[in-house]
Amino acid sequence: MKAAFFLGNQTFQVQELEIPHAQAGEVVIRNEACGVCGTDVHIYHGEAGSAEVAPPVVLGHEYAGEVVEVGEGVTALAPGDHVTVDPNIYCGACAYCRNGKKQLCEAMQAIGVTRDGGFSQYSVVPAAQAFKLAPGLPYEWGAMAEPVACCLHGVDLAGIRPGDTVCVVGGGAIGLIMLQLAKLSGAARLVVSEPNAQRREAALRLGADAAIDPTDAASRKPMEGQAHVVIECVGNTPAVQSAFDFAKKGATIVLFSVPKVDGAFQLPLFDVYKKELTIKGSFVNPDTHDRAVQLLNAGKLDFGPIITHSFPLDQMAEAIAAQMGSESIKVVVKPHA
Repeated sequence: MKAAFFLGNQTFQVQELEIPHAQAGEVVIRNEACGVCGTDVHIYHGEAGSAEVAPPVVLGHEYAGEVVEVGEGVTALAPGDHVTVDPNIYCGACAYCRNGKKQLCEAMQAIGVTRDGGFSQYSVVPAAQAFKLAPGLPYEWGAMAEPVACCLHGVDLAGIRPGDTVCVVGGGAIGLIMLQLAKLSGAARLVVSEPNAQRREAALRLGADAAIDPTDAASRKPMEGQAHVVIECVGNTPAVQSAFDFAKKGATIVLFSVPKVDGAFQLPLFDVYKKELTIKGSFVNPDTHDRAVQLLNAGKLDFGPIITHSFPLDQMAEAIAAQMGSESIKVVVKPHA
């Protein structure tokens, strides 16, 4: 089989390996589609992921495929099942795991970050990390279960109530997933703030009531001070500033994006005080992966406007570059292409 190893220093190398076999409690998956995540982009540039990265490693933590082998003791899955992978593996023993905050685990491992993941033709994972997909669901859509699960955690923290006005800052893949989840949560008005015209159009196709250009004063002015909930999905200073600008009194701001490690923002303390703002961070997907799969299997989410590009394994650098570019929204890698 082929596997694209990340060697560090912005370098991938495709290697030929033996197809792995399942040990007790494991399954082998024929990987069919793997999304390129913002975390992969950060790792590619030598920055931190959700856990410590030690190259060489096969990245790719947003993926789906077909079970081809099950190990001893695995009864919930069988060869032929279509599955998606929850990459995050928690220790279960640290203070955070034992007190309902497993996403803050002090010894978390992650498939596609600390263990070989989806940028290969096959992978072996603990059976508990694999979730069944509906047989007719496209693998590319199944690969989106992990980002959906992360977004569900953010939406849970946002506390959207039926009738709320919700503003999503950023119209990339995450922002467009957040838009759909906010709609399912009962938001009465949904606004996406995004400078890229292609992404604004995708937001409108996916149900946004308005898509505004934050770089245009006339476009953004009507939204300032209007949102009950603002979900920031970009990770730079202008986007965070927009989140505070769009928040009305009593609003909740969720800073969901993955920023640079040294990213900083000068907190408008008087705004926090006078507007009685609630500011929350959101990290990974504790106990939300099954809910994400249920939404996917039920056809409640649309990725047609979101998945825009695909690449084979031997074009990993090009896939990373495309994910960083303005012409893409979501890039997927197809290991058997």
